[in-house]
Amino acid sequence: MGLYAAAAGVLAGVESRQGSIKGLVYSSNFQNVKQLYALVCETQRYSAVLDAVIASAGLLRAEKKLRPHLVLQGVSWNEDLLEVGSRPGPASQLPRFVRVNTLKTCSVYKQGFSYQGRASSLDDLRALKGKHFLLDSLMPELLVFPAQTDLREHPLYRAGHLILQDRASCLPAMLLDPPPGSHVIDACAAPGNKTSHLAALLKNQGKIFAFDLDAKRLASMATLLARAGVSCCELAEEDFLAVSPSDPRYREVHYILLDPSCSGSGMPSRQLEEPGAGTPSPARLHALAGFQQRALCHALTFPSLQRLVYSTCSLCQEENEDVVRDALQQNPGAFRLAPALPAWPHRGLSTFPGAEHCLRASPETTLSGGFFVAVIERVKVPR
Repeated sequence: MGLYAAAAGVLAGVESRQGSIKGLVYSSNFQNVKQLYALVCETQRYSAVLDAVIASAGLLRAEKKLRPHLVLQGVSWNEDLLEVGSRPGPASQLPRFVRVNTLKTCSVYKQGFSYQGRASSLDDLRALKGKHFLLDSLMPELLVFPAQTDLREHPLYRAGHLILQDRASCLPAMLLDPPPGSHVIDACAAPGNKTSHLAALLKNQGKIFAFDLDAKRLASMATLLARAGVSCCELAEEDFLAVSPSDPRYREVHYILLDPSCSGSGMPSRQLEEPGAGTPSPARLHALAGFQQRALCHALTFPSLQRLVYSTCSLCQEENEDVVRDALQQNPGAFRLAPALPAWPHRGLSTFPGAEHCLRASPETTLSGGFFVAVIERVKVPR
């Protein structure tokens, strides 16, 4: 089955409500799921424009049996269908961020690109063009390329030396900062970029216990981790809420990364996959926040825990500051919000004392996807 036929099948399934884009892509048996997922998401992204073009051409009136998603136009890029003034917004013009995988390399062969040194400001990132790239001003090992740079066929990416990862998505592992030899829990681990980042920080010395309920996502994650050279990770198809803090296997876990399921309101790709994700309903937000709070409170019960990072790709206060505030209130005096990356320009909403220690991200303020991060530390009792 060809790429376009597979994409048409997925889109037909979405139209008939047979499942989500991601679920239908993974169940399609198409060999290159990333390519298929990208094509379907781009088609969804410009669906309104495509529908208008199809309607104006009268193709569906002429061909009664032709489905809308099977109509192909003679253009090279989706952007070619857009009129001047309706070009993609700032989120689609973000730089391309690439994390150097220090498990495999400490330097990058600059094939076809010119290295311009470390960025000094966001303006440097905005000004990137052509075949130039920079080192991010705040994030170690994070390279920045111009928007629309495609490195998926680059030999260093295919060999696992480079990880395509958004700027804000690199924050959780960096701020957790487990030293080599540590035991770490990645509570909701798939698809695995943050897990591979943790392994790089650990230098593959220590242990990562990674949990996720989705078997297919775990299988893809195992492939990603193997390509990245990760050898210190133990994957488990298990609900983190069912993991016992008293289990002897976790008695040395001092660090937990919790990036739970969320509305995805900060991710353009999630909004394409789940219509309405950008403005989740109050009922959905309530349900998500309830799960997130249970997961965070559960994580705080691990007896040897010293440091935890809670993160979401959501812009909603209910999933972010409110969850952190309620969890801290349920553990009075035991944990505190730790100050994190003071140079980061976008801080948490001032909804409770100390919320300014949290980090937020957005295309406008940090040139990244929408994100939230909080660093929680156990309060040390003086001897």
